[in-house]
Amino acid sequence: MVVVDVGGPHLPRIVHWGADLGALSDADIATLPASQYTTPDETTYFADVPATLSPERARGWAGRPGLAGHRGGLASQPLFHLADTSTQESDVAQLLTYRGVDEVAALQLDGELELTVDGVLRHRQTLTSTAPSDQLSYVVDDLLTLLPVPEHVVDVFDYAGRWANEAQPQRQRLNQGSWLREQRRGRTGPDSPLLLTVGSAGFDHRSGEVWGVHLGWSGDQRYLAQRLNTGVVMVGAGEILAPGEVILGPGESLTTPWVYAVYSDAGLDGASRRLHAMLRRRPQHPRKPRPIVLNTWEAVYFDQSFERLAALADVAAEIGVERFVVDDGWFGGRRNDRVGLGDWYVSPEVWPDGLGGIADYVRARGMEFGLWFEPEMVNLDSDVARAHPDWVLGTPGRLPPPFRGQQVLDVARPDAYDYLFERISALVSELGIGYLKWDHNRDLADPVHRGGPHAGRPAVREQTQAAYRLMAQLKRAHPGLEIESCSSGGARIDYGVLEHTDRVWASDCVDPVERVRIVAGTSTLLPFELIGAHVGSGRNHTTGRTNDLALRLAVALFGHAHMFRILIARWLRLPPVDGRLFQLETASISVLGYERDTRVLARLNS
Repeated sequence: MVVVDVGGPHLPRIVHWGADLGALSDADIATLPASQYTTPDETTYFADVPATLSPERARGWAGRPGLAGHRGGLASQPLFHLADTSTQESDVAQLLTYRGVDEVAALQLDGELELTVDGVLRHRQTLTSTAPSDQLSYVVDDLLTLLPVPEHVVDVFDYAGRWANEAQPQRQRLNQGSWLREQRRGRTGPDSPLLLTVGSAGFDHRSGEVWGVHLGWSGDQRYLAQRLNTGVVMVGAGEILAPGEVILGPGESLTTPWVYAVYSDAGLDGASRRLHAMLRRRPQHPRKPRPIVLNTWEAVYFDQSFERLAALADVAAEIGVERFVVDDGWFGGRRNDRVGLGDWYVSPEVWPDGLGGIADYVRARGMEFGLWFEPEMVNLDSDVARAHPDWVLGTPGRLPPPFRGQQVLDVARPDAYDYLFERISALVSELGIGYLKWDHNRDLADPVHRGGPHAGRPAVREQTQAAYRLMAQLKRAHPGLEIESCSSGGARIDYGVLEHTDRVWASDCVDPVERVRIVAGTSTLLPFELIGAHVGSGRNHTTGRTNDLALRLAVALFGHAHMFRILIARWLRLPPVDGRLFQLETASISVLGYERDTRVLARLNS
């Protein structure tokens, strides 16, 4: 339940966010502790400082302010007066919109605060410069969502991690001061907090009061929990803006990503249930059983040919696979991972007759055809980088440090964006592709536009928005197309990218012992049908640990699973590549397909 004070003159402030208090009269609301508010006037000795949805130092707020910025060093202390509010109600949510105005700073702040029927609170803000053309532009340094929680919260709980070890839980005492988590990777990162949560003493997965926040954004980001010396406790999140990244001219606006907040009196699992229910109501959420997928990567790596993949397709069709995905190595000069990335043309050396033959072969056996891309990345040893060196992100005159032999393509450049859309869309149409595996294998170091209209300017925000636009445009052009977000494993898992994708890859580590922890953490935020999971070989190549098949199968049921050659060796006689095993994907047991998935697993294990 959320109760909001919209009486002004300050911006709205949350009076209650927590347990359902039932029907409240105005008199009842007036008795709520946070409603006992002393407004300042000339005779007030001690006045309360309002913890609004965008607190301001100009009102005496001593914590982190909601907005930070300036006009050439001036207008650095905004003070918004509430100008308008309105409410709307539908079958799925209640929405409060409000407008604050600062005539001195020539700024307008519009906010949307929405409470869904699932109990998830969403908030975003739009800041507009209302200055005339003869005034300096307004430089936005920071614009956060900050939400008050009760003083009795004790601990802060979130997730940490690294590559192949994502979503690891950690708990800290929330003493006076701040718990700050920041990521400057240009993507969400394997160390994402996922859901930053504060709670009552002893809260756990099944019990206790908790309040959590998640930022629906795949660029640089900040999470915050703060206890002031007044006892006020705030949680918040927002995008990190680079110096000079957002400069508002007259009439120009900045809209923040959505911040998702959730309360539960049944511990972390209660919060997850609310979040999962909200996601499952989305129009684009998968409504049919997750298809059984075979991915060619660990079967053949870069050693692709029609004969080799056709043999794999025969086995896939025999055991009930429904989606066949050709992974890295089909394009340009891509014979290893240091060359050809970005040249999205079918390689005539590998596929002299094109990919149409294998696509038709797969469909003739009753399967959907899918293809791997890494659109936001490029090798310097590629035709596209040689032809367009200014498409590579980085400060002019130098290059960011390479990682995996890759640099980052400036997707926000209109010409680079158009190239990617034309190439991917043409292949989707030509080959009848139903599924894109969308990879993203490095952080954005030195994220600056090298050329184009914004040369020398920060690029993370525009890069993130351009990637979202590209995914959305491809889906509009090709209804029914599905996209998987894969980013060095679980390095881009958030509600922003999930607006445009149909599942995420949780981790490159498929060891079932590690996966229990990884999937447990990831499922705090996502339901199982959106989480990629694995059944690996007996000896895991990431950890070296050996596990029996029963454990590997049991763990992989909690997610949208993959399986390796050990389960299909009796059908397929091709030798392994580089001593590694073939890979087969299969759907998990999930709320979307219990019976069929169980039958498939039984057949594979027979």
